[in-house]
Amino acid sequence: MNAADALALPPGLSRVLRGHAAVLSVNAGSSSLKFGVYAEHGPAVWSGEFQGLEPGGQPLLCVAGHGALPLPARDGLGRFELALALLVETLGQAGIRLKGVAHRIVHGGQRFVEPCLLDEATLAALAELNPLAPLHQPHNLAGVRALQKALPDLPQVGCFDTAFHAGMPAVEHRLPVDRSLWDQGVQRYGFHGLSYQFVMRELQRRTPRAGGRVLMAHLGNGASLCAARDGHSVATTMGFSALDGLMMGTRSGSVDPGVLLHLWRQGQTVDQVETLLYKRSGLKGVSGLSADMRTLRASDAPAAQEAIELFTYRLLREAGALLAVLGGVDVIAFTGGIGEHDAQLREDLLTRLTWLGTRPDAAANHDAKGGRVAPIHAAGSPVEVWVVPTDEGRVAARATFALLRQQGLA
Repeated sequence: MNAADALALPPGLSRVLRGHAAVLSVNAGSSSLKFGVYAEHGPAVWSGEFQGLEPGGQPLLCVAGHGALPLPARDGLGRFELALALLVETLGQAGIRLKGVAHRIVHGGQRFVEPCLLDEATLAALAELNPLAPLHQPHNLAGVRALQKALPDLPQVGCFDTAFHAGMPAVEHRLPVDRSLWDQGVQRYGFHGLSYQFVMRELQRRTPRAGGRVLMAHLGNGASLCAARDGHSVATTMGFSALDGLMMGTRSGSVDPGVLLHLWRQGQTVDQVETLLYKRSGLKGVSGLSADMRTLRASDAPAAQEAIELFTYRLLREAGALLAVLGGVDVIAFTGGIGEHDAQLREDLLTRLTWLGTRPDAAANHDAKGGRVAPIHAAGSPVEVWVVPTDEGRVAARATFALLRQQGLA
């Protein structure tokens, strides 16, 4: 089995999709390209991820059922261009009629609070936000330009992680700094919005309590919490940048600004401090071992256990702040790689929240592995607890179909 064979759509699926409208949803990162093909309703009919696209990396294709397979080299093409070429060729050979491409873009700033068509002026405005999300925004926009080149006749649509939080109360957006900075866009934005939008919709389909006070935890290499009321975000842990709030895989989360002043006075440069906060902190920085929670769970190194305990504690501490904003909670939901798969973390957090009325079902929690939406609370629990596998691509694809219809392009 080679990468090209693994990428090919199953014949039955090709027949189902052939001639039907579909949207390609992509999430372009610094070293990866996640993709999914979506019909107008339902989950991805076909998806996968190219990994190791960074310089010096080992380019791999990951498709369900095939594991990780190396990408073949092709003269004249870099890793990212090769991944796109294979993807576009596969869709063409299968006869898939794409209506557009949906892009997850991390930062929309103050201006972009709804999905929009991406043209040169829009991309230039979004590029001005690169300093606010340096790990994500430049790569998201590079992905747009690459898809524009690969599929020049298709509308490209941007869907923004900040948009779900745009309606938060003004007091949540404000930062306690000189008010002149507000006019420069220095405010709290919040992120992981596409994920929270998906989780909220799934909860609303399953429980009437989702119309009340909801605490959602997106826990992965990036991690945040969102407090929602009546289906709308009212507070979140990430703020001006995707550095704020919870401890993450390699990111610090909230740090006393005095630490940064101290480092600069020691002679460290802005670039050095940025690297520290984004790439040498979090689980990786504290453990000195790995940013992967699975690796840390398997380790008996004291520093690995310290990193896990600090991650759990910071989660508890930030959750307490959002619970105070909500004035209690009706539903707690976990999503993201850690949130969906780490039963021990969920148990440890919920045990420390028993004062709220959380009554987890130990067996249900153990069995929740991220493959499906699952309740993990005991019968009669005053607080419902759910595990909801997220699908940001589905939210972006749904928004793209709607925008194309609105624009007369569907």
